[in-house]
Amino acid sequence: MKSVLLSDPTLRDGNHAVSHLLTTEQIAAYCQAIDQTGMPIVEIGHGNGLGASSLQLGLSKTADFTALKVARDHLKKSKLGVHVIPGFATIEKNLKPAIDLGIDVVRVASHCSEADITEQHIKYARTAGKIVYGVLMMSHMVSPAVLVEEAIKMQSYGAEGIIFMDSAGHYLPEDITKRVTMLVQSLSISVGFHAHNNLGMAIANSIAAVAAGANMLDGCARGFGAGAGNAQLEVLVGVLKRMGYETGIDFYKLLDAADLAESAIIKEMPTISSASIVSGLSGVFSGFMKPVLRISKEFNVDSRDVFFELGKRKIVAGQEDIIIEVAHNLAKRNQTDIK
Repeated sequence: MKSVLLSDPTLRDGNHAVSHLLTTEQIAAYCQAIDQTGMPIVEIGHGNGLGASSLQLGLSKTADFTALKVARDHLKKSKLGVHVIPGFATIEKNLKPAIDLGIDVVRVASHCSEADITEQHIKYARTAGKIVYGVLMMSHMVSPAVLVEEAIKMQSYGAEGIIFMDSAGHYLPEDITKRVTMLVQSLSISVGFHAHNNLGMAIANSIAAVAAGANMLDGCARGFGAGAGNAQLEVLVGVLKRMGYETGIDFYKLLDAADLAESAIIKEMPTISSASIVSGLSGVFSGFMKPVLRISKEFNVDSRDVFFELGKRKIVAGQEDIIIEVAHNLAKRNQTDIK
């Protein structure tokens, strides 16, 4: 049987869906439940990773190291992972203390065309003896050839695998097949994929990834995540099982953990809303959905126009202030049209 390594970012990507307000009680309860399933990696933290809690990106209810300590206390079998974006997270202030606290896996992420910024963080985490993966976010914004070039850089820095993210939920299965095939042919390390469900393609895209040679996938309980959510973890495991892939996960216990997440963590179940569809089509980061809807209402403009304008500008996470600029400009244009 072919094997697939699964990583569960329910308590990291899912934090986007609750405006980064996960509590220590929720973290403890879910970690205890998911640990019993045999889940290989459980990712914890602010939606944008270590050090990202801020007024611009959203303040975490639970501080990074408090969350990690709670998770470490309740994960006995699963490895504890973190998402790290250089710029938000520094080595001395964020990564080193997290390593000292006992994390096992470091995923160092950058925008899909900016792998250069990950070199120091990848090398530091590898030197510290941690499992280290490179992550390329918003990967639909570059060609497959450029994606391969950036992945090769991360491999040269010491990454043990490369995960490319469909951060906007923009891909179709054929897009995934082409990218995975090229990555597998060009790299000597593992290839992984992180799906979002804005166009309803998260499971199909994940399956396309493993069919093309990827051996790492992400999934969240009930699809809990930014925008329309991620690939729904329990569905993903069930489909992989039916296809003959080995995940090492106890399926019944995983279903129990998903039930717990629904009752104790998820206030609003992920759905493919009209806004999610437009976000996916325009190629806008899924985590922008809530601020776009809120700011569009404040300026009395059509959120769909805001999404498509942000897509034209190729806006990425960390540029949330541009949403206000775009909404303001649309409001001024609408007033001019009325006159």
